Formats: sequence, structure tokens, C-alpha cells
Amino acid sequence: MGDSVASVDSPGRTTDVDFALVGHQESWRAAADVLGVLRGPERTPLPDDEIRDILPWIPPRAVCHVDVGSIAGAKARGLYIDSFISPDRLEADYIRENIARVRAAAACAIRAGAKIVSLGGFSSILIEGNFDQLPERHETVFTTGNTLTVGFIVQGIEKMCALEGRDLRRSTLLIVGATGDVGSGCARCLAPLVRRVLLSARNVDRLRRLAAELEADGVEVEVATPLQQFSAQADIVICAASLASPSLLLGRIAPDAIVCDAGYPKNLSPNAEIPGARVFFGGLGQITGGLRFTPDFHGVLNRHPFPDVVQGCLLEGMALALERRFEPFSQGRGFITQERVDEIEAIAARHGIRLAPLYNADGPLWPAQATIGSALGSRESASISSTDFTG
Repeated sequence: MGDSVASVDSPGRTTDVDFALVGHQESWRAAADVLGVLRGPERTPLPDDEIRDILPWIPPRAVCHVDVGSIAGAKARGLYIDSFISPDRLEADYIRENIARVRAAAACAIRAGAKIVSLGGFSSILIEGNFDQLPERHETVFTTGNTLTVGFIVQGIEKMCALEGRDLRRSTLLIVGATGDVGSGCARCLAPLVRRVLLSARNVDRLRRLAAELEADGVEVEVATPLQQFSAQADIVICAASLASPSLLLGRIAPDAIVCDAGYPKNLSPNAEIPGARVFFGGLGQITGGLRFTPDFHGVLNRHPFPDVVQGCLLEGMALALERRFEPFSQGRGFITQERVDEIEAIAARHGIRLAPLYNADGPLWPAQATIGSALGSRESASISSTDFTG
């Protein structure tokens, strides 16, 4: 790579680094924008084919400083570390390469002296809560950030139901990717609030164990691996599968269903045809106490139609840093409970981190909601300048 891509000066342990955020870009367009900022405005933008050739050779590195404020007056300083996982290398064939990149990104955070590190997007999925795969950590702790992600997904479902005049307790909930950490957390939190729960995932044994856990609490549950077996029965759908690209096709779905795409990368295929359903992107929060990047990555690291919107997985580490609670709040699969969600939501709210305004690929959702047919037709149309992160 030589001097083709710059990086943020790596702070030593004399610099106070409260948190670090480990992420990656979900599209080639986003990756090109990151490289453009790192190379500087004086350089000619790289052609697309060169970006695809170069990105796999860029080692994980800190790309910007992050300063976050709290409505309670607290402040925290951190780093955003990009693992530079290629958007087309998220499949199982590249798992060893990608785990090595997450380990290298974690090492960057540890060398910088970060007290807590949030693993965003596929970073947490690759590690699966097995933090022993990460380098020797000294005083640095890690969190997947999944508990706050679940909290914002559930809040989003409740808000959408209120906007639509929908009775959540009379609804049938389908969770796609139900046995993952986020999916199972959503199941535990929402199961007591709905009439019936449908669980879909690839691993039948895990599905049955989760169903038995919920049934022990009196929840009506059905499980299936073929997604189309359930889709027509559900009027609320959470898509939280670990997919390498937006490729999920729900099939026939109930009219006016509420669909939350909580994946990173997004789950729903742009070719999905589900007329009448209401879609929104879930798991996102908004910082109201102030957010600044150095160098300026506003509208580059992520694209939302609202300012200071961040993925919940990254916000968890920032909220804990503002609270001065440097602990591995979320780790491993299956430990997310309503009590833990309540706790991290209270911490976030205390510092002005709240549910982000709802939107989909067409932009903001207002009481007159957009339909999924148009929402999935122009993902890139949501490219609106903001001060955000990928997660």
C-alpha cells in the first residue's frame, strides 16, 4: 500500500482513549468513500477496479478519533478502527482471513490503550463472543454491543406498532436468524408481548432449545428452517440473520406486515417483492449530546437521513464509556435478557442516547409509512450526509 492510504496517528498509552469501535464497510461505495477521505482531497479518486484490488491489502488501522458527549455533561474519547474486510469477502470461505483481521483490529485498540472496545457488524459474529480468540487484552475489555442493539430493535417495533395503530399483543412475530445472539435476545424480550412467536434459523437443535426456553414461560412457539413456511402467518417480522449480503427473500407475507431489517449488511434482498408491508432499519440509536470525528468522516462512515445516528452495537461501548463502566457487557450467544436490555437502555438514556428516528432506504418514515416495494428499490438513495458510523 505504501503511502496510498493514510491513517490516524496511533495514540500511545499516555493518550486517554476511553473506547474503540471496530467496524467494516458493507458496500464498495462506502469503502471507496473511506479511502477517499484517508487519501485526502488533493488526490484523484481511485477507479472502482483499483479499490477492489487495493482493499484486501490494507491492514486494519485506526482511521479517525471520535469524541462523544453526554446530556449529563460527561465526555469520552475514542477511535474508530476499520478492519477493512472486503464487502465481497464475508462468506464462510474467508472466515479465517476475516477473524485474523478482527484480531489485528483488536490489537490496534489494545495498543492504543482503549478501555472498552465494541465489535461492530460481522466482527462480533466472527468472534461469536469467544473473546479468547482475541490478543492478550491487558486492561482492555470487549463487548459485542448486541444488548443495546436488541433494545433499539424492540423499541423500533413498539414505535412502528404505535404509528400503525397496531396491537402488539394480538400480533404474530416471526424472527429470522432466531438462534443468533440478536435474534434470541429479541425473542426473549418480545415473546411476552405478542400472541405467538415463529422462529426460523438454520440450526434445528438451537431452534428447539430456544423454543423450549420460551415455552417454559408459557409462550406459544413454532419453529421451522424453511422460511416460507412461516412468512404468510406473521404480521411482524424481524430479520436478524448473519448474511454476507442482502439476499433474504421472505416470500408471501401478511398484508401490512411490519418488517424490521436489523442485519449488517442488510438482510432483505433488493429484489424482494412484498407489497403493502412496512419496512424499517432497526437497531439504530441517536446521540444527542454531541459527536465529532477527526478527521471529518461526517456522512462517510455511514449514511442515515438523520444526524448522529450510530449502530446500537457501537453505541453500547460509547454509552458504557460515558458511564465509566468498562466491562464486557455483551459477550457470547444467548445471554441477552430483558433485565440486561433494561439496564443498558437506562445507561444510554442517561447520556442522551436514544432510539433513532425510523427510516428505510427511501428515507425517513412518517406516520404515512413507505411500503417495502419502494423501500428496497433504491438502497443508495439513503446516502445523506450525517455524522455516523457503520456497525
